[in-house]
Amino acid sequence: MVSAKILQKYSLFGGLTEEQLEKIIPLMEDEHYSPGAIIILEGTPNDKILFMLEGRVSIIKGKTIIYDLAEGNTFGEMEILDVMPSAATVKAVTDVTAISISNKSFHEIYKNDIQSFSLLLMNLARDISRRLRVANEIMIDGKVFNLYSSALFTNN
Repeated sequence: MVSAKILQKYSLFGGLTEEQLEKIIPLMEDEHYSPGAIIILEGTPNDKILFMLEGRVSIIKGKTIIYDLAEGNTFGEMEILDVMPSAATVKAVTDVTAISISNKSFHEIYKNDIQSFSLLLMNLARDISRRLRVANEIMIDGKVFNLYSSALFTNN
């Protein structure tokens, strides 16, 4: 399992103390995926948010890659927030090591430590807002933003 010190360097866990994280870590699950593995399938239920510790994934809508994500990024968050089927497919590009927080675990955090829950949700909202801002800026040009190299490339 990952340490609190490591998690503190990522935006999703910003502002959380080691003590707060030590209480949350037992509610997380370790997850590992091989290249090519479908982690989340578009249109299917998903009840967890995943946070990547290592690796790269592609976020695919239909047949179009809309994002490439790497270490420090989250996915699955939309389904946790709006309780709808998965909006896109997430496919491992490389070996992926992640931790997940289920909807049930989020509820446990809420019941046990409202301050930690609030910080997690605020950080998650900021991360989603940053991703939306990038999507808005590049959508008109029909380009995909590569979040692990900070480069734009044409989606063919």
